[in-house]
Amino acid sequence: MVFGMATTKITITLEEEQVEAVRRLVEANRASSVSGFVKHAVGIALQDANGWAAMLGEALAQTGGPVTKKERAWADGILGGGTRKRRKTA
Repeated sequence: MVFGMATTKITITLEEEQVEAVRRLVEANRASSVSGFVKHAVGIALQDANGWAAMLGEALAQTGGPVTKKERAWADGILGGGTRKRRKTA
């Protein structure tokens, strides 16, 4: 942990089985705490998401630029992403 780093306490909802699995890891000294485990997992997920975004950006740059509406609709149909709500960006 970096001293002086700002933190924010939040509430999350997990499946009971997930919570019990994390608690078992803490009891077995394979994780420092439930909070520490979740913090680590979020860090890994953010690195993963950033990595995928970078790979997608590179692939798009090599293949002609941003995805068109038609391409996005096709991909959403294949991947089942058509029901996801998109945030408006400024």
